[in-house]
Amino acid sequence: MTAEARSNLRGDYSHAAPDYTVEQDWGAYSEAEHALFRRLYERQAKLVPRYACPEWIDAIARLDAGRGIPDFAEVNRSLSRATGWRIVAVPGLIPDEPFFTHLASKRFPVTVWLRKPEEFDYIVEPDVFHDFFGHVPLLYDRVYADHLAEYGKGGLKAMRLDAIRMLARLYWYTIEFGLMKTPAGVRAYGAGLLSSGGELAYCVEDPKPRRRPFELERMLRTDYRIDRYQDCYFVIDSFGQLMRETAPDFTPIYARVRGMAVLDPAAP
Repeated sequence: MTAEARSNLRGDYSHAAPDYTVEQDWGAYSEAEHALFRRLYERQAKLVPRYACPEWIDAIARLDAGRGIPDFAEVNRSLSRATGWRIVAVPGLIPDEPFFTHLASKRFPVTVWLRKPEEFDYIVEPDVFHDFFGHVPLLYDRVYADHLAEYGKGGLKAMRLDAIRMLARLYWYTIEFGLMKTPAGVRAYGAGLLSSGGELAYCVEDPKPRRRPFELERMLRTDYRIDRYQDCYFVIDSFGQLMRETAPDFTPIYARVRGMAVLDPAAP
């Protein structure tokens, strides 16, 4: 990442290691920051029983995260026992190569800074609340966690094949904005949904967006918007399906998709 690129991002990258990790310095968080984290947590805690997938609900119960910004070292003691994963502190968004390397090594990067009170309902870059509340609980689910490690390995391969843009769409429509079919109906497992005060209900209940079954090649081709609720969501049957469907070698898939038109997410 160039100095110019870092200057456009929110975090402090001046003390980051070569792999972009930093110290969390949990003691430096103010009581106001812990209070804001609690408010965000309490808002989402009222929504997730109705809209989150059962796997996420089971996992969040293992985290005592409602008291304030979590201490990553404490979380890692239980997380490493559960699935072999750890969370690592980062200053914010990091480049593709270290991001994929962390995932492939069962390390999930979590931003250390928290949004301002005036950003309560919307934030452009992911903060510690989005990363922790949205992503970390499912790292306790072994099948999901194994899939994420394989995604990291696939990301390093996609860099060599100049296929990052295609693979990023898969991440967007699964890890960030994925839905799952459950006995109670469609429920969210994507971090961007679980940490959102508005889109979590929208993705499940609103009639406007399309909810498509998982279709790998279509996902690799479907564009997305970062500045509004999604026009389209993809629905998996289970994390087992997600693992199976993404297990094949993507090399011939990339070659095939590369020659196809990018799809509008709002298209029929």
